[in-house]
Amino acid sequence: MSVEKILADWKQKKYELVYWLEGEENFFIDQLVHFAEHKILTESEEGFNLTIFYGKDADWTEVVNACRRYPVFADKQVVILKEAQQMRDLDKLEAYIENPVPSTLFVVAHKEKKLDGRSKLSRVLKNRAVLFSTKKLYESQLPDWVSNLVQNLGYSISQKAVMLLVQHIGNDLSRINSEVQKLLLNISDRKSITEEDIERYVGISKEYNVFELQEAMLKKDLGKSIRIIQYFESNPKAGPLPMVLASLYNFFSKVYQLFGISSRDENTIASVIGVRPFFVKDYLNAQKRYGYAGIEEALLLLHEYNLKGIGINNSGTEDASLLKELVWKMVQ
Repeated sequence: MSVEKILADWKQKKYELVYWLEGEENFFIDQLVHFAEHKILTESEEGFNLTIFYGKDADWTEVVNACRRYPVFADKQVVILKEAQQMRDLDKLEAYIENPVPSTLFVVAHKEKKLDGRSKLSRVLKNRAVLFSTKKLYESQLPDWVSNLVQNLGYSISQKAVMLLVQHIGNDLSRINSEVQKLLLNISDRKSITEEDIERYVGISKEYNVFELQEAMLKKDLGKSIRIIQYFESNPKAGPLPMVLASLYNFFSKVYQLFGISSRDENTIASVIGVRPFFVKDYLNAQKRYGYAGIEEALLLLHEYNLKGIGINNSGTEDASLLKELVWKMVQ
């Protein structure tokens, strides 16, 4: 079951008795836990009918006893077990989950990993609970996720603004969400987020960022590439070497994939290499400008300078100097 389906059910006051939330992506688990904690019961009901445990300090018997209590002046009670992955004797919850109390909504947040699917507790959960399992989004999924997040809040966001956010923040969904909320507070009565807003309110330069460096290298514009790197040198947080190299490697490796794709249909290409159709022209242009040998050489150079960035075959050259060397070799 998806996070959207669970939230839609809860908003319509449709509840199952046990929800087990597990996996690597904490953002979605936190969304559900926050709703369960703050939205299911009224303010007057919470005092007697909301119980929260933390796995590190919780005893399984206390959790089960809380679940078996009856609600006070309400139809239901909510019991939440946070950080369940840290709880000793977690498997002892199995007996309660097999026979839950109808007036208790029990929500378990088991972060960072999934239960062993071979365990008896896992088998019981599949039959007796709503099992929500999540994993980190792939990089190719992030632009659509950001656009949908903004759209669901009643706003729109430009393609370039999306890419600035994604390339700067990565797949930290909680941080992306926080930055989007901050943007919406600051753009006043406008309904669209632009790259200018990203620059002003998030602190990412619309002219000097990894995305612009990538475009300059695509065009083999050495002068612009060096100016961007000099900006990174003066503002280290804007372009740390590992982030820049990872972004460039991702771009050129996708260009490399094009040589194995016979179709020239942009939607087909976008699907194969995992990007939005809007950006396919950039990859095709890079393929044409660099050629097969040039892309292969670019990937080898990126690997070489990644090793230098962590001190291998490097006698102490600064990150900015390494990046300048790399770019000069790639675009000459």
